[in-house]
Amino acid sequence: MKDVEKDEVRAIVRETYSQVAKAPSACGCGPSCCGNTDQTAASAKAEAFGYSQQDTESVPEGANMGLGCGNPQAIAALKPGEVVLDLGSGGGFDCFLAARQVGDSGRVIGVDMTPDMISKARANSDKGGYRNVEFRLGEIENLPVADGTADVIMSNCVINLSPDKPRVYVEAFRALKPGGRLAISDVVATSPIPEDIRKDMLMHAYCVAGAALLDDLKASLTAAGFGQIRVETKEESRAMIREWAQGNGIEKYVVSATIEAVKPGKGCCSHC
Repeated sequence: MKDVEKDEVRAIVRETYSQVAKAPSACGCGPSCCGNTDQTAASAKAEAFGYSQQDTESVPEGANMGLGCGNPQAIAALKPGEVVLDLGSGGGFDCFLAARQVGDSGRVIGVDMTPDMISKARANSDKGGYRNVEFRLGEIENLPVADGTADVIMSNCVINLSPDKPRVYVEAFRALKPGGRLAISDVVATSPIPEDIRKDMLMHAYCVAGAALLDDLKASLTAAGFGQIRVETKEESRAMIREWAQGNGIEKYVVSATIEAVKPGKGCCSHC
């Protein structure tokens, strides 16, 4: 993808999620749901992806925006005192849940490229009185954190939006401490996506056109230096994806998946 095309993708994604952040109600991926999904529906969607009722009720209203395609908390295995970095933090939902798990001795950093999302997340943080959470404006291809910052990097249905996914994983590797781990939920392609959908900028913003093929995803993780790579697809998610872009059959090509990997270190060999 040429640089100008990458900028076009970033622009449409930024504008789409700016509108989501400013909407009076929660919103999920896809054109059919934006602006007409209430908080109850957003909670139901989160619970369908494996979050508990306690999870959805424990965060400030508006933090759960129905934007995910899985539950990275379920594979993160967070521990007290850890530093967590959330790529594409949105309204702060996963950050606030992580804050509860890492405790006062830990820290959570959310990164989002949309100023309106950062403002919304910070307002939610103030409402909830979170002292161990901060939100930073930045692109996930150029993370605003120092080398070796995080014990865990999480992300929920965001990396597919990036026009330069190999760069995202290089940056994630840099930002992790040795022995640090990835815990990601994302949309991936199980077969090549038709060119007409690939070229549709709105389909990028709706979390489907930019999905990486499974083999390309694994190759990017390996090239970045990660080991213990595990990608598990969720076939049942195709019904949900069908609702994001009704009529174009995208659910035949993409699926939600959990992605796990480890940065070698702390006794871990380079091929582990």
